[in-house]
Amino acid sequence: MELKRRDFIKKISVAGAGMALAPNIISASEKIQFSRVKPNGKLNIAFIGVGGRGRSHLKNVCQYKDVEITAFCDIDPEAVTKSQKILRDHSRKEAEVYTGDDHAYLKMLERDDIDGVIISSPWLWHTPMAIAAMRAGKYTGIEVSAANTIEECWDLVNTSEETDVPCMILENVCYARESMAVLKMVREGLFGEIVHATCGYKHDLRHIKFDPGVEFGKNAKGEARWRTEHSLKRNGDIYPTHGVGPVATWFDINRGNRFVSITSVATKSTGLHQYIINHPQGGEDHPNAKLKWKLGDIVTSTIKTANGETIVISHDTNLPRPYSWGFELHGNKGVWGGEYEGRRIYIEGKSEQHQWEIGKDYDKYFKKFDHKLWKEEEAKAKGAGHGGIDYFTIKQFIESVKNEVQPPIDVYDAAAWSAITPLSEASIASNGSPQFFPDFTRGKWMTNKPIFGLE
Repeated sequence: MELKRRDFIKKISVAGAGMALAPNIISASEKIQFSRVKPNGKLNIAFIGVGGRGRSHLKNVCQYKDVEITAFCDIDPEAVTKSQKILRDHSRKEAEVYTGDDHAYLKMLERDDIDGVIISSPWLWHTPMAIAAMRAGKYTGIEVSAANTIEECWDLVNTSEETDVPCMILENVCYARESMAVLKMVREGLFGEIVHATCGYKHDLRHIKFDPGVEFGKNAKGEARWRTEHSLKRNGDIYPTHGVGPVATWFDINRGNRFVSITSVATKSTGLHQYIINHPQGGEDHPNAKLKWKLGDIVTSTIKTANGETIVISHDTNLPRPYSWGFELHGNKGVWGGEYEGRRIYIEGKSEQHQWEIGKDYDKYFKKFDHKLWKEEEAKAKGAGHGGIDYFTIKQFIESVKNEVQPPIDVYDAAAWSAITPLSEASIASNGSPQFFPDFTRGKWMTNKPIFGLE
């Protein structure tokens, strides 16, 4: 068994190192088939990472009586204890646990009785864990963002193509009720020809980046153990997919359209330092007050698409502010502003000239264009995370594994959306110069048909 494990680790390491060097070459290695061991006729799902986000997914999967939760991996004893309690609370048997070191997940992936894996680990582990899962023949669901570098984006695409194992990025905002209603509006031509959108991740995360007090790193709690380090060392849009994911579905990215280039700029960094020196447990003399934070308080990126649209993305997590996705959509027949942007719509020839439709007038549009998924399953989604949208994310993943089909948000989406981070970093570092997106589909975007949110 130990020899098998060493060979498995070696196989993953060699593959992961080689793919980025020749992104246009696909190895002719044998494709791996999904495992077919289904005890009691049930689908078997395992988890890598059962912190706060992983446990949220765990609760959703517990709702599926025909799905067995086989195992999970986490190095945090508290996370393991809380996860086993969730299983017991749902009248399930405890899962087998893999823990002890950072690579315990490799041992778990050797199991034959795992059909799909949900990965909710810290960002730096997303790509290597997803590659390992795909090479083990396990259908892979990966949390956002899926990759940190362009090389990792290619590694995900190449591995999925090599093994013929699908990989779904678990971007939940794509399933927000308003996002799906707007998708239907776009497809039915309400806004005419689309030309522009704004979006972003505008979320005061200072209390997340420092916990407790103004602490982060190994002695901190939750995401402060690892997430804050990205703000210290990186300057770019380090969390783009909540905003750009829905926009990509509206603009048919990778399916008749693609991201072509991006330019990014960042403000100076003041927010985290200010938070530290003003916090009761911080102050001017606290060691963390001496740090030089690299992440600009607001990062603004502009993407140009192959079909001539533009997308402006904002990243804003270091300053005091209410939450927002920043959604606006502009077409040659009208414009829309989302839930956090005033809930307003204007359609030429339907709205009173130069007047937004708001309140009940606004609601009429969203009732008319309410997506089938929400109309039919709103009750089932009640109580799931983020206002119910997590229900649909996990449902789509589970159904894709059951039916052994490509997910509606696939590995090419994972790569294109995640590439925004390293490309924005490069643009900022070069004073806003344009950076160009690789074509992760290798030309297939020109003939691919839309697959997300079809009714």
